[in-house]
Amino acid sequence: MIRDIIQEISLMSDKSLGTITDIVEIFDYQKDEVFLRKGKRNNSEYFVLKGVCRSFLYSPEGEEITISFFTENSIISPYTTRTANGLSTLNFQALTTLKLGAMDADKFEGFMIENLEIREFGNRVLRIELKNKVEKEIGMASQTAKERLLKFREQYPLLENTIPHSVISSYLGITNISLSRLRKELVK
Repeated sequence: MIRDIIQEISLMSDKSLGTITDIVEIFDYQKDEVFLRKGKRNNSEYFVLKGVCRSFLYSPEGEEITISFFTENSIISPYTTRTANGLSTLNFQALTTLKLGAMDADKFEGFMIENLEIREFGNRVLRIELKNKVEKEIGMASQTAKERLLKFREQYPLLENTIPHSVISSYLGITNISLSRLRKELVK
């Protein structure tokens, strides 16, 4: 499965794939479990093998704000984009039962230096992350709530029926009540 995730992003030889998969450990998390906490040390890169998780922060008022979703067969935000000085800048929570593959970020960085295929894979993951963040930022600034919900549905089909609507509304930057109204409007 990890090989499929990698090959979807960047084709590489069996030898290079084996270099990565040989250092991956598998972890299981329960629904609602926070597996990475802001301000805590973390030195791993992650593959989502099964389930759905999210990154989130707390507003100054203590409300949860969802930053990103990660679905089956994807990669969680790279170490370099979600840590500062080795500490997590975000919280990550399992929204369903979750199976992750994790590998040491320092070892992976070493592989990137030594192996052109692995370097290209790592660079493509970073470009995908940047593209997703910029698209969300532009959407938040220039789209209506209805347009953001439609984009969410396009990007994450069926997720709306799998995870709490409060998590979706925080991702879209609207209240849960507004999300409920939009959903009713779009059914008509």
